[in-house]
Amino acid sequence: MSAFRVVIPARYASTRLPGKPLREIGGRPMILHVCERARASGAREVIVATDDERIERVVTAAGFDACMTDPAHPSGTDRIVEVVERRGWSDEEIVVNLQGDEPDMPAKLLTQVARALSGHSDAVMATLGAPLESIGELDDPNVVKLVSDRHGYALYFSRAPIPWYREHFANGIGSLPKAHVAMRHIGLYAYRVGFLKIYANLPVSPLEQAEALEQLRVLWNGYRIAVRGADERPGRGVDTAEDLRRILDEMGCDDGC
Repeated sequence: MSAFRVVIPARYASTRLPGKPLREIGGRPMILHVCERARASGAREVIVATDDERIERVVTAAGFDACMTDPAHPSGTDRIVEVVERRGWSDEEIVVNLQGDEPDMPAKLLTQVARALSGHSDAVMATLGAPLESIGELDDPNVVKLVSDRHGYALYFSRAPIPWYREHFANGIGSLPKAHVAMRHIGLYAYRVGFLKIYANLPVSPLEQAEALEQLRVLWNGYRIAVRGADERPGRGVDTAEDLRRILDEMGCDDGC
């Protein structure tokens, strides 16, 4: 496949964990761990799309590229659209969206999601999923669930338990059915630049607003998202202070090492 670029949206004013991109892991800001994962993927270019000069300074001081974007953007994808338009990339190029709170994302998955899109001309986006491993993950609203059709295209994404196994859950069964078809969504996307320009003008979906999941705007407006099972299971992203503490505990760190 042709080369791809990686854009990392990084917003300072996170609702659940303010200043998240600059929280330290192993003595370094989280955003730099994410940048290093992106660079290790072999991407032709890595850019952090941010709305905060503190993030820009940290990124550029470490030798990475950063692009200041409008703080009014409602989603990370909208932030990427601004980068695409300002950099003048051609419509056929592939851009991978690596979220700025994924310091444990394996570099090989960035290549995999770009390849998944390259191989599906009828999809405008591609993303990855991994098996759910517990009933706790199914119930956790911070774990986004994904259901796809038999051809490997997304049907729906939700923070709620989907599909709802009526008889299993009514009987209080404490484990997932063996035939459970949902996956844990991995927050990694590939887009063609041409679609990103279309996305910027799509109406916001009420589903997107309800679930706070921007990929639902794509499905709501009738476009296809290709889904593949991840070749490697990444660690969970950092959504909350508890997630950050878990990573620090695993590293044997205290107060960010």
